[in-house]
Amino acid sequence: MDDSRFRFLFLALLLAAGHASARDVVEEIVVTGDLDSLPGGYVESVFGFDKSLLETPRSASTISSALLERFDMQDIDELIVLAPGSFTQSFFGVAGGLDIRGTPGETYFRGIRRLDNPGNYPTPIGASDRIDIIRGPASPIYGPAKIGGYLNFNPKSARIEETGTFLAETSGAVSFSTGSWDKAVVAVETGGPGRFGSRESGYYLYALSEDSGSYYDESRQRQYLLQLSVDLDVSESIRAQFGSMWHQYDGTQVAGWNRLTQDLIDHGRYVTGSPSSLDRDGDGHVSHQEFDLDGDGFYDLNPFAAGLIPGQGGQLEGSGVCLIGAVPLFGCFPELLALENPGAGTIAGNQTLTAPGDALENQVTTLYFDLDFDLPGGDDAGWEWKNQLFFERYDNLNENAYGFSQFHDTWVLENKLVFSRRFRFDELTAALQLSPSLRHTNFEHADDYTNEYFDRRDLSRPLDARARRLLSTRIDGDYTEYYIGEYTDIGLAALLDLTFDNGFSVLAGVRHDSIEVESRQPLDKLLFPSSNNFCLPPGDCAALAAEDDVGGVSWTLSVSRQMDNGLAPYVTASRQSTLIAGQGAEVTTANVRDGTAFDQSELLEAGVKGRLLDSRLYFAAAAYRQERTDFSAQSIVTNQASRTRGIEFETRWSVNESLLLTFGYSRIEVVNLNTLEAGSRFSFVGAEDLPEIEPWRFYGGTLGGDVIGGDARRTGMPENIYSLTGAWDLGNGWTVNGSLADVEEVYSGYSRRVLLPAYTLVNLGFGYEASDWLFSFNFKNVTDERYFRANFPNLFGGVIALPELPRHFNASIRYRF
Repeated sequence: MDDSRFRFLFLALLLAAGHASARDVVEEIVVTGDLDSLPGGYVESVFGFDKSLLETPRSASTISSALLERFDMQDIDELIVLAPGSFTQSFFGVAGGLDIRGTPGETYFRGIRRLDNPGNYPTPIGASDRIDIIRGPASPIYGPAKIGGYLNFNPKSARIEETGTFLAETSGAVSFSTGSWDKAVVAVETGGPGRFGSRESGYYLYALSEDSGSYYDESRQRQYLLQLSVDLDVSESIRAQFGSMWHQYDGTQVAGWNRLTQDLIDHGRYVTGSPSSLDRDGDGHVSHQEFDLDGDGFYDLNPFAAGLIPGQGGQLEGSGVCLIGAVPLFGCFPELLALENPGAGTIAGNQTLTAPGDALENQVTTLYFDLDFDLPGGDDAGWEWKNQLFFERYDNLNENAYGFSQFHDTWVLENKLVFSRRFRFDELTAALQLSPSLRHTNFEHADDYTNEYFDRRDLSRPLDARARRLLSTRIDGDYTEYYIGEYTDIGLAALLDLTFDNGFSVLAGVRHDSIEVESRQPLDKLLFPSSNNFCLPPGDCAALAAEDDVGGVSWTLSVSRQMDNGLAPYVTASRQSTLIAGQGAEVTTANVRDGTAFDQSELLEAGVKGRLLDSRLYFAAAAYRQERTDFSAQSIVTNQASRTRGIEFETRWSVNESLLLTFGYSRIEVVNLNTLEAGSRFSFVGAEDLPEIEPWRFYGGTLGGDVIGGDARRTGMPENIYSLTGAWDLGNGWTVNGSLADVEEVYSGYSRRVLLPAYTLVNLGFGYEASDWLFSFNFKNVTDERYFRANFPNLFGGVIALPELPRHFNASIRYRF
């Protein structure tokens, strides 16, 4: 969308707002059509205080279960239309975690940080009463976290959040959903009041079962989810909340298209051909040892380029050490890299690297137990304390025939105690929180990505032994990385909120974390005695075990004012600690040894919020700069060192009792700090990087190296994104809703040689409600837009990209009781 179209939409919204404000209105309006989209209740997930979204001096969005249901949102990637700054690059097709402000975010459950999930399993959203999306690092009360931001899931509960009372009677729903590609989902939920002896209690149970196909060949999605929450008034001053969530997922990752060229993106034209067979023992797989063609310990299909410039001229010449122009390639054997029968063809978006036997299996168990105490103390309020006990464990297996496998077996236990009290002084209300916490994480994680060759697979033909690698998880050996360890975080935080009667507010907080970290590598499980392939036999450079004590201080300071005209400007500065953990919550032995397992992030944000038109219209605008302070401390998968600048704007307008409109805009620029410092970046090299070399000459392997001359800005992340949604109650039980996301073109990889086109994604839905029955029908990608998302752009962006879903539909029937 160009600037003129943006100005037109913005002016249209303002003119409509002015027209609505000019009409005669009664003094009090009860808004029934806002789908719980307007900020009203407290959102504790930002700072921990009882503050509404309007009063909170941070950029944040809330998405209610009513909004999720009306817009038929299936995964967290669809939240982009309701939460500016949440566009997420593909993590091999799995919607595990959001990218927030252009960098990976965290996921919280009821205010406690969950285990890392960038792409271990799709995060379920249907069991949520509300999802909070907070942009920027977390408050000190929540402990070390990533710079980008976080999602906080609030599970469905029997206690009504606005009033604190229990559901008056038992209610629930049963639903069935179907749709394109054999979609089949059954969900059941029920909740109601109860009694525990003489005390009131409440429960809520949610269950889901799915057995669906997929647009992508050789892919599927099967999952089971069971969530239970129980609320209990133990006494007049003691309340208990406890529950669990069990989620089992069975699916596949989807890497997308390989052999990436601009012609493939623009026209679907594909380079065909098969590599030479290396399956010398005839078992149908190529082992690591079979890739070592001359027995010297080097793998001869993965040459390393020293200082390649994108667009480099020259042919692939030589053997052992080759030259592309003046650039040397070490370990290069052109006769082995070439395809045997090169040709050309076309492929469709459903033809991807997913293969028979690929697996993404994950089982996660989440438990929690809270106790809330109100202690006597004064006329209006005494001390309150809340103890939160949280446990989570996942067991993950990921296998891909092209040459990648991994597993995690990780658990975390956290206990957080929060003492809080409000004090009233002349013209001032003060709220204080003190919070000691203890968090222990135990991990076992292994990766297998040596000899990971995307381009050996010819997507126009069935998979055969030429492109099927023997995976380490199948033989429990020859891993690239394997870490076993634990870390314990002891934290102490304090937050103070001063609210003056004249509308000024000052919020300040500080936290100290002390973390003991241990990590070791079982040498007998590794292919090489190193975590990075650079130490070859008989090398002895591996860090077999390391331990360290790390820690630091986090703080936040915000100044804001609630003005009489409904506006609320604010400024926030903060510094947040972060532990550099990977995809399975592991900390690498090398990071522990080198003292780079811990880092800090800084945020400076200024914004303004407001409620206008008798509180029917809410808007928020923010400008920010956030940065990791140490470019060398990072995890390339989950926590890269970056600097981000941007602006965000969102508005939600309940025009009347029947019509809701929302609009969002974000502008983001993300710079990779380690790339900026080094002037180059290790990346895999694609066909467009070497325009004078026919790509079939190296599609039998993978070229990689330090690519120089690229831009340190993070690719794959659109700079400008616009969104617009509308929900209209037509009366007589009929509803219609629609959403639009306008996304700018973006380069797929660091070298900026393949451009993924801009797109406008339109969704449209209809609903009908009769008595206790609700029917809905939703079209996704109504215009059948052809669009793509970058997949790991800094590393793999030159060689793979994910074609997104074409036009499809979802339909559901729901019975409420």
